[in-house]
Amino acid sequence: MSDLKKIVFHNVVLKNGKLQEKIMVSYQLFGRSVGSAPLVIVNHALTGNSQVIGENGWWNELVGEHKIIDTNKYTILAFNIPGNGFLDEGNLIENYQDFTTYDIANLFWKGIDSFRVNQVFAVIGGSLGGAIAWEMAVIRPKAITHLIPIATSWKASDWIIGNVLIQDLILNNSKNPIHDARIHAMMLYRTPESLKDKFENSLQNVKDETFFKVESWLLHHGEKLQSRFQLSSYKLMNHLLKTVDVLKFNTAEELANIIQSNIYLVSTNTDYFFTANDIRICFTNLKKYKQNVFYDEIKSIHGHDAFLIEYKQLNEILKPIFK
Repeated sequence: MSDLKKIVFHNVVLKNGKLQEKIMVSYQLFGRSVGSAPLVIVNHALTGNSQVIGENGWWNELVGEHKIIDTNKYTILAFNIPGNGFLDEGNLIENYQDFTTYDIANLFWKGIDSFRVNQVFAVIGGSLGGAIAWEMAVIRPKAITHLIPIATSWKASDWIIGNVLIQDLILNNSKNPIHDARIHAMMLYRTPESLKDKFENSLQNVKDETFFKVESWLLHHGEKLQSRFQLSSYKLMNHLLKTVDVLKFNTAEELANIIQSNIYLVSTNTDYFFTANDIRICFTNLKKYKQNVFYDEIKSIHGHDAFLIEYKQLNEILKPIFK
């Protein structure tokens, strides 16, 4: 696995004007050395991290040798959102409500600047990672050749904001907060059809107790996340979802005019979290003023999680960009 490296930034002013005296950003590099090949930034989702490929790599089907994002052709740089606790980085953030996706994007640019790279070939990310990609493009509208936000939108919807509130209430009030919040979240990331296809109302015996398999699966996901994730990390990541809003100070026309990147919007037709309809509306609004914006839709019963499941479709969508 690529070594985890760290950069420390001092006296960072957040979007709300507050001063963060010290923030550490950790990252991993894969593929070609920086400066020897086009640079691809991969942003992780809510419970993800910088381990894009390798034994525990969460995007092994897309990134690697002879894969669509080929480590023989590209330099892949993946940052950890500060405070995600990856490998016990000791960088937990308690004042999580002070941070926004804009602040995370700004920190990622500071990290990229440390490599003295002026132009990024692509920024790609799913869900929260894609939202941060949007913010990166707004901060430096000429610095990214290909912007690829997947299963995300340029603005948190009322549905997202409402569910962030429910998650926050669970995280702050439950006796078993990470476990219980994760179980609720899994129901948002999948669909009724996905769970029916997977379990078909079947039963399972666990330690002399009988459960529906869907119950056992949900409990397993709760326990699994609880074993590797800190409470402060979950609170921060969840909060960041509702801060997504690149339209706050820009109209669609202004964004279309300032962002020079080719923009590739990817949705899933059954996504109940960042809905396909919201992403299509984003595409329609941008296309009025910008030619180099494109839309693709993953067809899947699996909802929001499809960007982590439907690799064949995603490979086909990304092939024209990276080949």
